Amino acid sequence: MSPKKTAHIISHTHWDREWYLPYEKHHVRLVELIDVLLDKLDRDPGYRSFYLDGQTIILEDYLQVRPEQKERLEAYIREGRLIIGPWYILQDAFLTSGEANVRNMQIGHQDARRYGQPAKIGYYPDTFGLTGQTPQLMRQAGIGNVFFGRGVKPTGFNNTVSDGGYESSFSELLWVGPDGSKVLGILFANWYSNGNEVPADEAEAKAYWERKLADAEKYASTGELLFMNGCDHQPIQLDLPEAIETAKRLYPDVEFVHSNFPDYVRALEGSIDRELSSVHGELRSQRTDGWGTLVNTASARVYLKQMNQLGQAMLEKVAEPLATIASLHGASYPHHLFTYAWKTLMQNHPHDSICGCSVDEVHREMVTRFDKSRHVAESIADASASAIADRIDTSGFARFGAEARPVVAFNTTGTARTGVVTIELDAERLYFREGYTLEEAAERMKAVDLSGRALVDADGAAVACTVRDLGLQFGYDLPDDKFRQPYFCRRVALTFEAADVPALGWKTYAWLRPSSGASSAAAGTGAPASLVSGERVLENGFLKAEVSDDGSFALTDKTTGRVFRDLGVYEDVGDIGNEYMFKQPDGVPAQTTKGLPARISVVENTEYRARIEIVHDWDIPASADERLEAEQRELVYYPHRKSGRSKETVRLSIRTVLTLERSAKGLEIESSLDNRAKDHRVRMLFPTDLAAALHRADSMFEVAVRDNVPAPEWENPSYTQHQQAFADVAESGAGLTVANLGLNEYEVLRDGRNTIAVTLLRSVGELGDWGLFPTPEAQCLGKHMARLMLIPHDGDGVASGAYERAYQFQVPWTVRQTGLHEGAVAPVYEPLRWSGDKLAFSSLKLSEATGDVMLRWYNLSGEAESLELNANIPVAEAYKSNILEERVQPLETDKPGKLQLAVGGCEIVTIGLGVQRSEQ
Repeated sequence: MSPKKTAHIISHTHWDREWYLPYEKHHVRLVELIDVLLDKLDRDPGYRSFYLDGQTIILEDYLQVRPEQKERLEAYIREGRLIIGPWYILQDAFLTSGEANVRNMQIGHQDARRYGQPAKIGYYPDTFGLTGQTPQLMRQAGIGNVFFGRGVKPTGFNNTVSDGGYESSFSELLWVGPDGSKVLGILFANWYSNGNEVPADEAEAKAYWERKLADAEKYASTGELLFMNGCDHQPIQLDLPEAIETAKRLYPDVEFVHSNFPDYVRALEGSIDRELSSVHGELRSQRTDGWGTLVNTASARVYLKQMNQLGQAMLEKVAEPLATIASLHGASYPHHLFTYAWKTLMQNHPHDSICGCSVDEVHREMVTRFDKSRHVAESIADASASAIADRIDTSGFARFGAEARPVVAFNTTGTARTGVVTIELDAERLYFREGYTLEEAAERMKAVDLSGRALVDADGAAVACTVRDLGLQFGYDLPDDKFRQPYFCRRVALTFEAADVPALGWKTYAWLRPSSGASSAAAGTGAPASLVSGERVLENGFLKAEVSDDGSFALTDKTTGRVFRDLGVYEDVGDIGNEYMFKQPDGVPAQTTKGLPARISVVENTEYRARIEIVHDWDIPASADERLEAEQRELVYYPHRKSGRSKETVRLSIRTVLTLERSAKGLEIESSLDNRAKDHRVRMLFPTDLAAALHRADSMFEVAVRDNVPAPEWENPSYTQHQQAFADVAESGAGLTVANLGLNEYEVLRDGRNTIAVTLLRSVGELGDWGLFPTPEAQCLGKHMARLMLIPHDGDGVASGAYERAYQFQVPWTVRQTGLHEGAVAPVYEPLRWSGDKLAFSSLKLSEATGDVMLRWYNLSGEAESLELNANIPVAEAYKSNILEERVQPLETDKPGKLQLAVGGCEIVTIGLGVQRSEQ
């Protein structure tokens, strides 16, 4: 006799905050749903519980309209009838940074604890694939399971192709991360609505449960069967208790329970009596036909991804480190502002938002949120940088006279950095309060003599710079103790190379008029050395770029001697797909700029940086042909569409600027496009000519290793994939890393050259999915700009430093003007020094709970590495933490602030430092 089965019916609603309706229209429906839910919980104790979709933002959204219901909500949460957390929002995994995922878990837990306890459920119901480090993140958050709907195809018990690397014999599986972390994976094999709308009528219920029980048993490894009672924006089923009683009468051998996730997990773990399939690494639906992966959301509305990259970088790589360092010197750390900025940014991170696959109104509102979050981050960064600069001893520049204008270049990355920076500097100011008329003040500022000035470092040595006079400018101060203070100033733009700025530290310079007693080096730098040969070649000590007539170029790695040719060709193809998936028209080949004459000229030539401009005027089809509109209206599934491209053409103007800095080991590319065409995709091509069956791509806390050729099941001609900071192809002795800023889609082409193709723009006219939702703004007409960097290396992207340079490319420099003053901090300073060749630095922030300094790294390789940390700050204690900033184990230090820690292969490691701070 078979053991008795249990049908766990879990009530929920999957709540996309915004998608096929604008946010507020979904919001109204959410308020109505929660109102009804609370009334149901009041009236019917038989309606046991409801899961609020794993995201605490639902509480915020509801209480924004119904604040008087807070106590009522809280009571049911504490009773366990409303189950909340662990996330703040349900994010897309591949398009949001590792730190954004950590903040999402931290803030979700923080908010949930205000009401009760967060559910320890790793909930990813509709995420468009999952990153390989998810098991480790779950384990570090105290979660031993992951519920998900995409990424793995179950094969069914006794299926001969089961467990084929990415497959699972059951809907339950063991998911193993690259570091060896394991979680119990529960795949919604019949989707997260497989228990939706349970009939209470016996005849209907009989047919319903015959089908549903069989569907669940097809994949389940135990008799604990999961039925999800809800779906996208699904109202609650008010007669569910009655429907469950009907099911009990019909099937006495099955125990029907109005269950919840914690109870289901406990029952499942206690009943597993057979070996489950082990699935390793990323879950990207690799073993499917490739038509439903939704991977091309990585290129839908690229401008959103670019804004997100900048927003994340400003928070996690600029504002948080600067605020942390400022707090060590007496400034307050604005936890409240960081939480607000992160929440505002994360409101753009749900899969239907950041993926660019919603109606136009949704994405217009996202742009505003990106701006709001970034403005807060910039305000924190400005205040923190100023607080630090005010404490730097710049009095040494006073020997050059009162006209000296100190400037501080901050490096908020994890390793020492050299690069060209620009600051708009006030040479002189005249405040309106000083009694001059506006005309008098303006004339005095315009008369300021800027001649004879030079830039020097803290030792008084000259630093080559370019000065651009910006003329008369209006400005104002917003002091803490008085009304705003407007002024006129004479402003200049100062551009120079900041060399060897220490990690998480700074170097101080000054623009001044050298005095007779100054260092002779301050008087000038001698004859400048050019980085340009003719009008076609850029060259420094590491790289040489040679531009051809059609604007493509060859790049020589002078360290290895390897030459990469035909780089920078543009490709344009038709796209008759939608915001979710790309589809090239059948039989319509790609067009490229190969052989298309370009206008080429040098636009900058200094001793520290040179630039070549390449301009293309390219005629491409104006749109798809007229058949596409009919196919969209008839809801023809996109792989079956037969549309072609229009015979009418429009001009696509492209301006490409190649930039090489004196000390750079990477060539920067800036591509500006004026898009007037619809229904197409533009990519930039980088042939590597390297012999490799695998390649690497930056993902969340890992460098993922992927096949160049898809699995046999894959039918889609396109094999595009997700990236964050870079994609890399390498062989023994040579490699090419292509870094990017917010260009999340790439493909390694099966063209015999292992070409890395990076998507710059994709234009489509409909949302896709379950109906017709026109999205004319997804055609992305108008001007767009993309930035990339090519970093050749010796075949090892980690040891060569190529990946670290790609990570630094993500982070803006911070440069601030300050005054002449004494201070307790040195002009050149690094608060922390660390080493570990295989480690990537991820974050520096303060713990809100303890005030401790929290630092995080992750191991880029599968091999163990030693982390050595020397802190030039007063450390009282050190400990290893998890991602929730909870203490895991104390760490011994050789001396205050010095410690050594073994970091396992692919491990994410967080260290907490208890420190003593300076007084205000």
